[in-house]
Parts: sequence; C-alpha cells; structure tokens
Amino acid sequence: MTGTLYVVATPLGNLGDLSPRAADTLRGVGVVAAEDTRRTRTLLTHLGARARLLSYHAHSDEARADAIVALLEGGTDVALVTDAGTPTVSDPGAALIAAARARGLGVVVVPGPSAVAAALSGSGLPADRYTFVGFLPRKGPDRKAHLAAIAASEVTVVLFESANRLAALLADLAAAAGEGRGAVVARELTKLHEEFRAGTLGELAGYYSAHEPRGEVTLVIAGAAPASAAPPDDVEIRAEAARLLAAGFSRRDAARQLADTFGLARNAAYQLVGSL
Repeated sequence: MTGTLYVVATPLGNLGDLSPRAADTLRGVGVVAAEDTRRTRTLLTHLGARARLLSYHAHSDEARADAIVALLEGGTDVALVTDAGTPTVSDPGAALIAAARARGLGVVVVPGPSAVAAALSGSGLPADRYTFVGFLPRKGPDRKAHLAAIAASEVTVVLFESANRLAALLADLAAAAGEGRGAVVARELTKLHEEFRAGTLGELAGYYSAHEPRGEVTLVIAGAAPASAAPPDDVEIRAEAARLLAAGFSRRDAARQLADTFGLARNAAYQLVGSL
C-alpha cells in the first residue's frame, strides 16, 4: 500500500478556524511537510499530533520532493501545509503535488482557510469573477507590466503584499489605475487586530504612508469599467452608490469611484451620493 499526500489548509491566525477534519488528518499522518517547521510544530503541539516534520518550502530542491514521494511510495501518509492558509496559493507545493500524481499516488485536499477568499468576502467588491496575482515583482519591467494589467482588468483583482511595501504598492497602483479606483486593504485576517479599510487607491496610499501597517496584508482592487459598456442608467448608478456605501466607502470615496466607473462629472457623482 502506498501513502496519501494530504494538502491541508491551516488557520490564517485564529486556531478556531482549523477544521476537525484537518486536525484529525494532522494527527493521523506520519509526516508533515511544512513551509516553516517551527511554526507548524506549534500547531502540531496544540493538536497533540506526533508526526515527523520535514521542511518543504519555495527554495527546496527537487531532491526534497523526491524524498517525500519516496515516503509516500513506502506507505507513509504525508500532510503538506504552508505557514498559514491553503498550500500552493502563492505558496510552495504545486511541484510536489504534480510529482505525486505523476507517480500515481493519491492526493487528497483538506480545504479550509484562505486569505484570498476571506479578503474577497469581506471587501464588499464583486467576487463573482476575480483575478489573483499573488505578490508582484518588486521592480523593473515585470512590475510595470503587472501594474498595467491590474489597471486594465475589468474584474476584481486580489494580491498579497508585505506590510512595509504596502504604501509604495498603493502609490504605484494609483499612478497606473487612477487615484479614484476603489480598493480595500484587508490586514491581519482572523487575528485580534483584523482590519478592513476601504477607499480609493489615492486615499489608501496617503493613509498607509502616514500610518505604517503591520502584519499580513491582502489587497482587493475594484475592476475597471468595461470600455465598451453601454451608458448606465440612473437605477444602475444609484445601486452601485448604495453598494459602495454599504461596503464602508466614505461618501467622498464612493463619489470618486462612481465618477471613475461610470464617467460621471465629479459634482454629479457627489450630488447623487449625497442624496442617498
């Protein structure tokens, strides 16, 4: 009998989010392949799990994946976990899963917390269609290309960024997509100091330049208005204004977003929002 590779989602911060199935899996496997063994050891200790820990991260070489596949072929069940959230979503693991499948080994997903889903669900921005781009390149042509693609996207965009680079990213996005583009910063999701801050890219860039953020950051950006969209009617504009206000946008930020989305004059947008 060969072992099974379990792809296990772990809490973003609140241990109460770990599912009973995930807990049972981590207690039952012989080996846990972890991005950071120190952080995962804390979780295993909390669960009373006694699995052997192996390091498996973004810089692990092919030999480490081969060693884990050998364990599976020898009959050992292995759980793949990341520091927090769902493995392979902007985290290592895809190559290991592909290698296991190529050898005919069983792969079972134990779903659970995801910063992408959590940020989208709390943002108030459309989530029926979205693009996730992970971390952007830090500089150069690749970064400019990504910024341009985000600016042109007609669907919501979700990305990750380090707290100390958030203000610079927001400024770059404001320059590429316009200061009035709506966005939401989701910070420290599920943790004690969880924060959702909605506004325009310009407003958020200014705020986080003056208030240095801490912790894990997920950024959700509103999509651009379709270039060929038919002229919106008053009912559609009012519905969007109401949705923005309900999502936590200030009246000023909501008016700016309406003006950018529907091509309204700023004064007309302010008047419409003020009438709600």
